[in-house]
Amino acid sequence: MKRATPMALFLATVSIATVPVTAVAQPSEAPAAAVRIDEARRDTFAATLWVSGSVVSLNDARIAAETDGRITWVAREGTRITAGDAIARIDAGDLELDLADSRAQLGSLKAQLTFQEGNLSRLQRLAASSNASTNQVEEASSQLDMTHQAIKRAEVNIAQIERRIRQSEVPAPFSGVVAERLVQVGEFVNRGAQVARLVDTENREIRAQAPLSVAGWVREGMELSIQHQGAESLSPISHVIPVGDQRSRMFEVRVAVNNTALIVGSPVRVALPNSEPRELVAIHRDALVLRGNDIFVMRVKEDNTVERVDVSTGIGLDAHVEVLGGLDHGDRVIVRGGERLQPGQSVLIAES
Repeated sequence: MKRATPMALFLATVSIATVPVTAVAQPSEAPAAAVRIDEARRDTFAATLWVSGSVVSLNDARIAAETDGRITWVAREGTRITAGDAIARIDAGDLELDLADSRAQLGSLKAQLTFQEGNLSRLQRLAASSNASTNQVEEASSQLDMTHQAIKRAEVNIAQIERRIRQSEVPAPFSGVVAERLVQVGEFVNRGAQVARLVDTENREIRAQAPLSVAGWVREGMELSIQHQGAESLSPISHVIPVGDQRSRMFEVRVAVNNTALIVGSPVRVALPNSEPRELVAIHRDALVLRGNDIFVMRVKEDNTVERVDVSTGIGLDAHVEVLGGLDHGDRVIVRGGERLQPGQSVLIAES
């Protein structure tokens, strides 16, 4: 076998070194990153303060008995009562006996009145012919007047007993649902004793305690955001009670209920204005990128490449926040997937 000469080795080395560079594989360009976006918006906003509230009934009362007696019936809890219908009944047996006795007394007085009227008429005729004295006529007239007064008292007494008999049936002053029975059948109650709690479940409103610091921006008719179990709705302020408590430094706000799912007692959160409305640009909080002391957003340009925009934040607006910087209304900012992006990188906008 022949060995390679030094010249052959040199030529082989030169031929390997002269292989074109273009033959080496180049790395491919990174695919566009999938992101989610939201738009900046310019509008008139006011800062808000969330406070706790509760749904209450406009009519919630503990109904009391208006007469004494033994309870014979009370509506059960959950019973729906129409205004004017009985919510409880009291035994009126003794009152009915008193009524019968008073009516008998009235009948006796009326019979006595008939006799006295005839007697007076007879004495007046005798006095005209000098067969009766003036004193006899005056005495008969006085007795007649006294009988008239006794009849009036008897009629008043009968009316009072009839009224107490009507009061033995405790009526509902408004339509509602019996929330609680406060007495049981067979118990004896005095006048003024509470027998049942009646709640109007149709007419409701939200009662919230607001700090005095927001009193200057809260007005009747203003629409407020109401949160309950993750759902949010708008309802107007129905009444503002401009009287602050000296201890808590709070005042009361009443808000109408537009959500039928809110029953009496439901806890809610109410967003109260905390500043004068002003025009500003706001973005979703998820668009903010925090790196040390830097705050910026990644804005998507028309060619779907991104650029960094440094911003500073202002007031909070629920899920949004005011931004001060180079953003304007309609700018597309990334809210998901922008943490690792570099300026100039292409993105693929995913549907929300």
